[in-house]
Amino acid sequence: MRWLALTLLLALVAAQIELWSSSGGVRSVMALQHQIKAQMRENAALRERNLALDAEVQDLKQGLEAIEERARSEMGMIRENEVFYQIVDLPAASALSDRLTADTRK
Repeated sequence: MRWLALTLLLALVAAQIELWSSSGGVRSVMALQHQIKAQMRENAALRERNLALDAEVQDLKQGLEAIEERARSEMGMIRENEVFYQIVDLPAASALSDRLTADTRK
């Protein structure tokens, strides 16, 4: 009876070692579950991005306003008989102006 109990105990220990350390064991399953959760988060983010891109494509196919907005912002286009003013802040130009003013006072 003692040998049977010892044999069963050794078999139980061997099974536990196999369960916790093998390639299909608990650690592997937990790591795979973590990878699945990370992949699901990435898929959700990509799904949202795809929906936004799809909405933009539909808007470009159907609406002229979106095309006009793109042409204005990306290519700098303006309408016919429209005046475009661009105000550029040049700190170097104001420094040059100050220096020229100082030179004329000498």
